[in-house]
Amino acid sequence: MPARRTIAARRAAPGGAFLLVALLLVALNLRAPLTSLPPVVAQVSGALSLTPAQAGVLTSVPVLCFALLTPPAAALVARAGAERAVLLAVVGVLAGQAVRSAGSLPAALAGTAVLGAGITIGNVAVPVVIARDFRSRTAAVTGAYSAAMNLGSALTTTATVPLAALWGWQWALAGWGVLAVAALAVWARATMAQAGATDAPAPITASPPGGESARLGRPMAVLVVLLCVAFAGQASSYYAVTAWLPEILHARLGLGDGAAGGLAAPFQLCAVAGSLGVPLALSRRVPLRAVSLVMTAAWLVLPAGMLLAPGAALAWIALAGAAQGGNFTVIFTLIAQRAPSVAAARRASAVVQTVGYACASLAPTALGAAHTATGGWTVPLVGVLATLGVMGAAMAVATR
Repeated sequence: MPARRTIAARRAAPGGAFLLVALLLVALNLRAPLTSLPPVVAQVSGALSLTPAQAGVLTSVPVLCFALLTPPAAALVARAGAERAVLLAVVGVLAGQAVRSAGSLPAALAGTAVLGAGITIGNVAVPVVIARDFRSRTAAVTGAYSAAMNLGSALTTTATVPLAALWGWQWALAGWGVLAVAALAVWARATMAQAGATDAPAPITASPPGGESARLGRPMAVLVVLLCVAFAGQASSYYAVTAWLPEILHARLGLGDGAAGGLAAPFQLCAVAGSLGVPLALSRRVPLRAVSLVMTAAWLVLPAGMLLAPGAALAWIALAGAAQGGNFTVIFTLIAQRAPSVAAARRASAVVQTVGYACASLAPTALGAAHTATGGWTVPLVGVLATLGVMGAAMAVATR
């Protein structure tokens, strides 16, 4: 058998189902460390003497890593292979969470940068594994991947405040490293099982025999431009809302930290329904454009609802949560399905993520600064509403 297995051979490997389980455990770690911070940001700010804008910077560091490190992460995946890249990603997440909780501002910034680098590698490597090993089920597996990320986010959003009340914010944040430890163990076992399905001693790489072109072609290049705009709006809104939603709920509804964190949790948890609902709708031949328009409309109700009827916050949060998970799935399903090769999918995904996360890295800080400047949340929410409007317009064209 040749040193590099074909896609068909990999798909038939006995470790394939276990590989999917391992992939989803990895996905649990690709957002959870970020969403564990906002529920206790007031405690962290007090302990480290941070202003709201500085706290926004701390939240923005991982997203800035996504923007700056996605191109080298894509090169790493191409050179080292997706399996080793995922392993390195989880190690980075684990180490970053430990350093971030050391109790000083320099350690918090350094640890956040390390976990941001780890997540960046995972952001690039996991879609490559999906496009390569689950080609015939890209929508379903992408949906499951998105759902797992949001499940991890919901878990940390809900449980970090109670853990902080018991052990303090440092142990509460560092304790989520247990998810990374579990992912490391299962991913190592799964990739060993996949490697054992072939007699080849060489590592599995993302390229088939003879290599493949990363050329996008004109139609795909146009799609990538549109998805850059759309993902910039998606990611900016997601990270801005994730960072400040508990504080918005505290200000608008007078909730305490625990209650605000609990009410914000459906924004992450309901994304599971959106992430899994998109591939289900597509499997029943619902037009992709119709699915995308519904996701955009549901996303828009959160800033609009918090401006006009904050008393119904739970409804707006649940709808927007499902929408942000579903919209993420639509964007990366489009890339996986329409890219002419795995190398082209890796390149397109890297470009979209680089542009989108570059914009998103500014969003939490900008929202915090706007809140400080205006003394309220009206202007920041209007900004989120406008951003989502641009995103919706780009998605309408991309899915036409």
